[in-house]
Amino acid sequence: MLLILQNNSNCDDFIWLWPLTLAFLLGSFLGWLLKQLLENKDDCKNKLEEIKTELDACRNDIRIMEESQKIDTRSSLTNIKSESKKQDTVIVDSSKKDNLTKVEGIGPKIQSLLYDAKIYTWKQLSETPIKKLEKILDDAGPRYKMHKPKTWAKQAKLASEGKWEELKKWQDELKGGL
Repeated sequence: MLLILQNNSNCDDFIWLWPLTLAFLLGSFLGWLLKQLLENKDDCKNKLEEIKTELDACRNDIRIMEESQKIDTRSSLTNIKSESKKQDTVIVDSSKKDNLTKVEGIGPKIQSLLYDAKIYTWKQLSETPIKKLEKILDDAGPRYKMHKPKTWAKQAKLASEGKWEELKKWQDELKGGL
């Protein structure tokens, strides 16, 4: 019996070892788990920093491209404007403009409307459809709607052919270009 008591006392001596072992194992597991979580957090921070760096680089590239496009656009616009001025100079050469007020019913204001519509000569006016002339007048506003371009093309044709006497005789018969 003494032996049994001694065996029991040996067990009682080591009973406190189980909670310590369990606490050690649990603490080790929690430590490992926290380490994994913190490493992942650091990895996420590093990845976030990389993405921010890439984003900044992209924004910088976009800014550079926008600036170069502005420069390209400005140079293109400059080229277009200079080419447009060259074309206008060729077409709008004052020696090639006829005095369209020689046509009965066309005064200086209507002449400028026709010039704006790129009608510069009697020949061009004689070839312009009445509908287009009416649209030019309509677009200019209500004050020009009373003008009727019905005979302008025929008058302009006589002027372009140099038939001044025939034009003058016909204009004497017309009233306000009609």
